Amino acid sequence: MSFMNSSHAREHGLAEGNQLGHANGLRMGQCEAIMQKAARDRAPSPVWDVRVLFITSGKGYPYEPLDIAVINSLRPLVRELIIGNSDKDATRMGHPKANAETLAARHRPDVMIVLEGMNLSLNTVDKVRQMGIRTAIWLTDDPYYTDITAAYATHYDYIFTLEVNCVQFYQEMGGGQVHYLPLAFQPEMFRPRPVPKGGHRDICFIGSAYWNRVGVFNQIAPYLAKKSVIISGIWWERLQHYRLLAPQIQLNTWMPPDQTATFYNGSKIVINMHRAFDDQSYNHNSRRISGASPNPRTFEISGCGAFQLTDIRDDLVNFYTPDYDIVTYASPEEMLHKMNHYLIHEEERKQIAMRGLYRTMRDHTYTNRLITMLSVIFGPR
Repeated sequence: MSFMNSSHAREHGLAEGNQLGHANGLRMGQCEAIMQKAARDRAPSPVWDVRVLFITSGKGYPYEPLDIAVINSLRPLVRELIIGNSDKDATRMGHPKANAETLAARHRPDVMIVLEGMNLSLNTVDKVRQMGIRTAIWLTDDPYYTDITAAYATHYDYIFTLEVNCVQFYQEMGGGQVHYLPLAFQPEMFRPRPVPKGGHRDICFIGSAYWNRVGVFNQIAPYLAKKSVIISGIWWERLQHYRLLAPQIQLNTWMPPDQTATFYNGSKIVINMHRAFDDQSYNHNSRRISGASPNPRTFEISGCGAFQLTDIRDDLVNFYTPDYDIVTYASPEEMLHKMNHYLIHEEERKQIAMRGLYRTMRDHTYTNRLITMLSVIFGPR
């Protein structure tokens, strides 16, 4: 390379770096101001003078980040937090003394809170209750696994479900203390962050290719092929137009939270599409309980300060205001119209994303949810 070419490349690189740094700095400054305002407007977190035994899901990735989010959010809210494993997980790791029954007998907690519960035996739950210890379960996959959860949920004193349409289902099964408690987001995992060079894209979707999603993406594939797009998850080879989008698909990957957050931050539009309650190939919901509540991705996207375009869920209006801090679509045609609109109208898109960040930071952290749970079990503080 000649000196002139080298000098030109260096100047071009400096200009590009300055532009990226300026854009990142401006956005991060705006986000930081909004997060500080949300923190000021959030009520102070109470502390309960109780000892809590928390039993992790025991299902590994992708549930492990959820276990961590609950642990990190629960610890400051109680006098003492003891972490235990499900029966299968404790056996697998060679730590039988870390199982729920042993820890409950040793520490005599005021409550045992179980996440998901599929790997914890009913015999263990019943023995803990016989010790006079209250038990609570937070079900994280309703309504899609209700054929399975129906067998064990009512063994707990308190049932918390992330799906509002499942409350009556568990009540009718005999679960007296049933409460709606949606999932949330963990600010330490999903938050505004600088976007690395090459990390900016027009449109992003991260998630598995359930058939309802495949149907929509088949219709919008020609539009996406003309944009800068990232799609990541399992089963996307199901697409009729897979070859058309293949260069922009990370196939059969489980993206960790930090990488997911980076893609959310770098995308002008992040699509959210809930899985169907009646999926024919991967579903355990024979009662066909419909889904009305937002998935955790709803909060994680907005928690990154990203613009979110989501399908409509009946309960969404209790968390966000459509066209103010989130944008919804009811059909592939409306999705295409709104993607085109918000890619052009940058300032409007950014303002909606910032309002979504504020609402999420103020109202939809795991700390918010666990305060609700502990208030139900022990009374408000």
